[in-house]
Amino acid sequence: MKQQEIEKIIIKYMHQEANHSELKKLDLWLKDPANSALFNRFVETEYLVAINLGDYNLQKAKRAIRKKYELQRRKGKIAFVRKMSVAASIVLILSFSLSLITGNNSALKNSTAKSPIETKSNKTILTLNNGEKISLDSTKKYSANNAKGNDKELLYLPKNETKKTAKEFAYNYLTIPRGGDFFVQLSDGTKIFLNSDSKLKYPVTFNEGEARKVELIYGEAYFEVSPSSKHSGDAFKVFTKNQEVHVLGTHFNVKAYKEDRFVSTTLIEGKVKVNNGLNTVLLAPNQQARVSNETKLIAVLNVDVSHEVAWVKGLFSFNEAPLEEIMKTLSRRYNVEVIFESEELKKYKFTGILESETPLKEILKFFESISGGDIRYTLNQHKIVIK
Repeated sequence: MKQQEIEKIIIKYMHQEANHSELKKLDLWLKDPANSALFNRFVETEYLVAINLGDYNLQKAKRAIRKKYELQRRKGKIAFVRKMSVAASIVLILSFSLSLITGNNSALKNSTAKSPIETKSNKTILTLNNGEKISLDSTKKYSANNAKGNDKELLYLPKNETKKTAKEFAYNYLTIPRGGDFFVQLSDGTKIFLNSDSKLKYPVTFNEGEARKVELIYGEAYFEVSPSSKHSGDAFKVFTKNQEVHVLGTHFNVKAYKEDRFVSTTLIEGKVKVNNGLNTVLLAPNQQARVSNETKLIAVLNVDVSHEVAWVKGLFSFNEAPLEEIMKTLSRRYNVEVIFESEELKKYKFTGILESETPLKEILKFFESISGGDIRYTLNQHKIVIK
């Protein structure tokens, strides 16, 4: 069978719309080990994060997909393409992803070279305590005192923690540009992944007997905190503009972009306590605290954490997300300005997982295609107009 035909059958199979003849063709196609590996790779790549960050199970994945979309069908959510509901979103995932993992890779690589938008910036700025600014780019490695780094990461070597003194902390800053991402390991062993358009304030070393404190001035960061048991019981705290996170566990994500209406803290493993000065909540795994920047109220939600931290694995993960929200994410990742000519277009919803290294032009073309022409765009230098 031709690739185009098999793609259509797989899409219909996922929709549970394939007829008997099409299912026989699919079954026959899957008997070829190469084709079976291709199909398995697709499901593993695109649904591993959507189902579980742990072990991958193909049969479990397919059952989960069937169950999810059957539930959406019964609720009446699978409707017109205009609404960008689940039926449309599965086409987005399948059609786009199959082109990524088959022979079309070379075409995408060519389009990457011709894309007017750079997908990544390697100009993270390290600001030292004395005000000196250092560009951590790909042209040279950074090495000073107890730190070594390059354009992708900065590692602080462990130093003997000093006894509590009146000595002031020396704070450094990391500023991650739009279009970039970065990793830093602090001197206590804590690992922090920083997303595009983020800024972190942290001490070069920590004093024994004092809480270990860092500040996410803005942006998004994923933390794997070195436990207090390894540091004489010293607590670890993360501050943002409107909240304090007291870490009782290890793995969590904080999203605090300046343009967002709330600061969200998502717990993956362990426990954290979120305090905004008025209220305090204790989070369990798979829960998210949202602190409103306007009312200062804290809401606690049960969430699919895989969607929240997919960016750490180099993925965009959207679950019934409005196009306006999606374009905010893309604008930070690709360092572009987005303008909507219609308020109605902001409400289109998509569900899907895409690789963050995919050329922006290819993503925009796909949104245009899947909408049936309802969504159109122009891309000029660093500006996208959705119309």
